[in-house]
Amino acid sequence: MTKVKKIGVLSCAKIEGLIGVVAGLVGGIIFFLVGSALQSIFQSADFESSGMMFGSAMSIVILPIIYGVVGFIGGAIVALLYNLIAGWIGGIEIELENK
Repeated sequence: MTKVKKIGVLSCAKIEGLIGVVAGLVGGIIFFLVGSALQSIFQSADFESSGMMFGSAMSIVILPIIYGVVGFIGGAIVALLYNLIAGWIGGIEIELENK
């Protein structure tokens, strides 16, 4: 068995931040598609929906930034907490196989 005694805070934060960017991009695209569909429904019913299209288009830019920043900060906090707790009770034990 091998034990993970410490996690690099910055490396964990970068990975979590990038995962957040990807998740935010996927969420932004979904939000954009749903917003576009709703806008076309509202336009056919003579409702004013010009702001909806702008908001849903901006979600493709804003959500990845927000998710990336939150993921980066969250990843750093998780790595710091893991390092602190692993120092008290030991790290996670994993079994590795050489090929």
